[in-house]
Amino acid sequence: GSTSKEGLDYRFDLNRASSDGFINDTASRNAQISGALDFQVNPVFKLFGSLEHKNDHSNPYWGTPLVPASFAGANAAGGIVSGSYVSNYNSTNLGNVTIDSRSLSTNYNVLDNYAKAEENMTRAGFEWTLRDNLLLREQAYYYTARREWFNNEVIAFNTGTGLLDRERFFVSHDQKLLGNKAELQWDSKPAGMDNRMVTALDVSKLDFTRPGAANFPADTVNVVDPVRGVYGLLTLQKQTTQIQNTALSVEDRLKVTPAFSLIGGLRYETIDLDRTSVNATGANRAGFPFSKTFHPVTGRLGTTYEALPGFTLYGQYATAADVVASDIFLIGAGQPVELTRVRTFEAGVKHTLWERKAEWTLAAFDIARSNVYSAQGGRTLNVAGKQQSNGLELSAALRPTAAWNLWGNIAYTHAYYTDYTFAGGSFSGNAPPNVPRMVANAGAVYRVASDTPVELGASVRHVGDRYHSDANTVKLLAYTVGDAFASIDVRKTRLSLRVRNITNERYAVWSDAFYPDQILLGAPRSYEVSAVMKF
Repeated sequence: GSTSKEGLDYRFDLNRASSDGFINDTASRNAQISGALDFQVNPVFKLFGSLEHKNDHSNPYWGTPLVPASFAGANAAGGIVSGSYVSNYNSTNLGNVTIDSRSLSTNYNVLDNYAKAEENMTRAGFEWTLRDNLLLREQAYYYTARREWFNNEVIAFNTGTGLLDRERFFVSHDQKLLGNKAELQWDSKPAGMDNRMVTALDVSKLDFTRPGAANFPADTVNVVDPVRGVYGLLTLQKQTTQIQNTALSVEDRLKVTPAFSLIGGLRYETIDLDRTSVNATGANRAGFPFSKTFHPVTGRLGTTYEALPGFTLYGQYATAADVVASDIFLIGAGQPVELTRVRTFEAGVKHTLWERKAEWTLAAFDIARSNVYSAQGGRTLNVAGKQQSNGLELSAALRPTAAWNLWGNIAYTHAYYTDYTFAGGSFSGNAPPNVPRMVANAGAVYRVASDTPVELGASVRHVGDRYHSDANTVKLLAYTVGDAFASIDVRKTRLSLRVRNITNERYAVWSDAFYPDQILLGAPRSYEVSAVMKF
């Protein structure tokens, strides 16, 4: 809304959600509160600021174990997984694997488990129109996060004992990110052509402290009715990472004609990485402290062409680089710490027609990532030479009347490794885990206009087969799920009921490559009630 002060507007959001979870004793709850102010001081100068706080707490689900089909017998749950597997954790051969139907809602976590996180983000800045064709944007930001995971995370079937081997893990994060980004936008008309150039300077500093487990208590439990127990003794060690980043970028869009545009960008970065790692006694681990500086240069070049009104062709080539931030703590002292490099090609067409009541988009892409750090079981990484992905995506939407909205999309992706060799073998030609060849979605929404409008909708989603690890010996089988919802608007409040997975399909939704002895099941039929209130 707006305030009595001219030019001063505000926004305030409060979100709260909770779930029982479909695995026994896996409740979760989260909350988010945010506020923002925009102050148009005068026609050429605007101030803005925002605050955001998030808090979540859960008793997490870490997976359902793969078991030998011979062990499950008549209790084998079909249609979820297929293939053969040798345990990454205890090296026993499970042969053909399945999911035991008696474990579909079993919690194998310890009784005192938890995962929690608290995040805060503060932003402030201004927009200043220096001239009619010159705009300066400035934003400072500060992000903090504290997270903890205290769980049993390994669940591995042991064919020698017929029991599940379990192992605990604890880790926490203390993360601080301070940064500032300044952008100068310049509009000009070289040779009478519309041109927009944006120059940006982004400076940031990340401090990341990671206390983690130095010991990993272990035990065994039954597949059926396990005695969950408690975590046990915890001994800590600590790692830290600092990343200082300075990036200068320039982007330009030149409209050669009203229908044809050229787009280009160039980015130069200096990335300073400093790491420490100490054991439980506080002594430095081998290879630490460690420092390295990177100077990547990346960019993009693209074009758009509106061949006919509403019919646009586009193409783009781009490069990127990152410091494997998500896996930086798991890289061993003897492994190289290098930038992961990415290059992408994308081309497509977008068509809007029928007085903007219909549109469709077709895109083709080819992506190559080199020096990829790929997760393996046991909190270890392999370095893959290259990961490549190429494919097509088609999407369409249709609004035949004011009441109806129909949409759908389908994507085909061929993803595979090349030059991926390591001590003991090669995964070249294999597919990365959790990447389906085919994904398709479709949906329809019907809105009944009245004093209290009612909206009815349904959607269906199909996900193809995926592999559960780089080894490609176990498949997560394809699944199709349908959802439906109904909502009613009463003044400024929308009440909704949603039914997910109407047919109660049993399927695997994900495999964590660090824990390949288990997979994450998708939720069975579930019900969600929500209320959205606007003031």
